[in-house]
Amino acid sequence: QVQLVESGGGLVQAGGSLRLSCAASGRTFSRYAMGWFRQAPGKEYEFVAAISWSGGSTFYRDSVKGRFTIFRDNAKNTVYLQMNSLKPEDTAVYYCAARGRDIGTRPYEYDYWGQGTQVTVSS
Repeated sequence: QVQLVESGGGLVQAGGSLRLSCAASGRTFSRYAMGWFRQAPGKEYEFVAAISWSGGSTFYRDSVKGRFTIFRDNAKNTVYLQMNSLKPEDTAVYYCAARGRDIGTRPYEYDYWGQGTQVTVSS
């Protein structure tokens, strides 16, 4: 079992930055690929970014490439999502998820989920 707790969300103006954190506890964090997803009101879950267990591989949705960076610190059992140049369309609840296999981009591929953190970008 892996427990995930997100933090770092908030209200920011367009063009601003936020860093989300996801702290993991339970089984060995370094064995899991990690992903960030988001859900806007009335919409389905949307893949944002993912990172392999070692941190050597990352993958992003096209709309966040060059603006968001996913990275992890296995010594701290934490994965991060640095979000720069935020846009109003980035507004959503952001969730981190853990997967005991290679990187995945679909919600059903992930085994454990956090409770989410709200990100609101004002225009």
